[in-house]
Amino acid sequence: MRSDNLKVGVSRAPHRALLKSLGLTDEEIKRPFIGVVNSFNEIVPGHLELNSIAEAVKTGIKMAGGVPFEFPTIAVCDGLAMNHEGMKYSLASRELIADTIETMVLAHSLDGIVLIPNCDKVVPGMMMAAARLDIPSIIVSGGPMLAGRFNNKKVDLTTVFEGVGKYSNGEMTEDELKRLENCACPTCGSCSGMFTANSMNCMAEALGLALEGNGTIPAVYSERKRLAKEAGFKIMELVNKNITPSKILTDKAFKNALTVDMALGCSTNTVLHLTAIAHEAGIKLNLEKINEISEKTPNLCRLSPAGGYHIEDLYMAGGISAVMKELSKLELLDLDCMTVSLKTLGERIKDAPYGDGKVIANVENPYSKTGGIKVLFGNLSPMGAVVKKSAVSNKMMKATLRARVFDSEEDATMAILTGEINKGDAVVIRYEGPKGGPGMREMLTPTSALSGMGLDEDVALLTDGRFSGGTRGAAIGHISPEASEGGTIALVKEGDKIYIDIEKGVLELLVSQDELEARKESLKIKTKEYKGYLSKYVKLVTSAATGAVLKLD
Repeated sequence: MRSDNLKVGVSRAPHRALLKSLGLTDEEIKRPFIGVVNSFNEIVPGHLELNSIAEAVKTGIKMAGGVPFEFPTIAVCDGLAMNHEGMKYSLASRELIADTIETMVLAHSLDGIVLIPNCDKVVPGMMMAAARLDIPSIIVSGGPMLAGRFNNKKVDLTTVFEGVGKYSNGEMTEDELKRLENCACPTCGSCSGMFTANSMNCMAEALGLALEGNGTIPAVYSERKRLAKEAGFKIMELVNKNITPSKILTDKAFKNALTVDMALGCSTNTVLHLTAIAHEAGIKLNLEKINEISEKTPNLCRLSPAGGYHIEDLYMAGGISAVMKELSKLELLDLDCMTVSLKTLGERIKDAPYGDGKVIANVENPYSKTGGIKVLFGNLSPMGAVVKKSAVSNKMMKATLRARVFDSEEDATMAILTGEINKGDAVVIRYEGPKGGPGMREMLTPTSALSGMGLDEDVALLTDGRFSGGTRGAAIGHISPEASEGGTIALVKEGDKIYIDIEKGVLELLVSQDELEARKESLKIKTKEYKGYLSKYVKLVTSAATGAVLKLD
């Protein structure tokens, strides 16, 4: 056992003395030491109940003969950090999460870890740590929030963001907005649509790092606590059989995850995070491969913001196993991949139902014959840009638009809310990339404002930053290279024409190469000075095209 490094032999008597100060007996010290990484805090709604999940996990570990050691890591709520300085820290927190887990595990020679995340950057940050450490690991999240009800319709957090746009447009009164605010988030848990947190919890299942139900069992269901106990049991089996993430996170597993991603219509942030997890696992995952998988994978789900269903509906329809069972009809998945259940993917989904034809469409009659995410290339995005195709109206799949250029999210949001943006505009928001933001801020406020004002079918948003999983409309993010690295997006001028063809994967600035070269010669890249963690982050972070991971050279 790895933990023998700190507890076996005469020279480790001082170490054992410290362990006994914790109340451990000699018998307990002989057992495997399991880290329980709990991202609980009292400000993130998805994390408020994680202590109960941790207690269930520890119960399972003890029942299976292990000794659990709980320790914390940080978590940022993207909803609370949205549209202000706080969002600069969201993506950056992903690296801190991975680093803190690595530090605790290696400093204390733990034999295995159970990772308890729930929100946007915590889930991928923990999976990055698991891949990097390569010790027996299992993910068990806190689960999704239930949808709210307003005027006899299901609502969620994005409904409130869009309500701000409706209020600004005179379509909703302040009293109505207040009533919506009071009922949109009725329980704890990760926000109830197919937003980034739920997308990544579903990806944990598809990759094989989580047990069945991790992505869809609602946070407030007792079944979630039973799942946590099972995770405690299972980590002991993984330790005893030395099943580590490198035996699960294979090239085929990432292809499976991307296939499920396309079928679900997940957040565009999955591209950023799966690329980063693959990097930690030593797997090369490029954007061209994502398009290849998207081209042959039908989109089977239209969950909020792409449609009216929520994660609770996907749970009732059979969850991620049912989606994978439906995809298996087309032989799109490698069913021999190992999972933390110690079953192959094929064995895991053997008894799952097929799609219900509604929440999970049948492959014979999908919502779309191609996947929910598309990567766009062209002179405006030579290294790629990403759009949630399943949430774009047919009207905006192909368009030539007029550029409206803003050097910050705040300026763009103000222009939208004050009625300065018109049909046929392309709102270009730059200097919001991994370096330029820094931290590649999510843009849910401007996209929701456009949707609330009824402009999402006539206006596109283009940015070197990124968009929330709650975004709908022609919101094209991750444009690379970013403005701060001298990318073409830094050369766009007010009134330029921009051509998008989402089906064909094209994003072009309709300006001659000679003119672009002239603009580049006179370009003065805008820079900002930061103190503390962000100053370090800016120096180390790489392009969105490579997952915005930190370079070590």
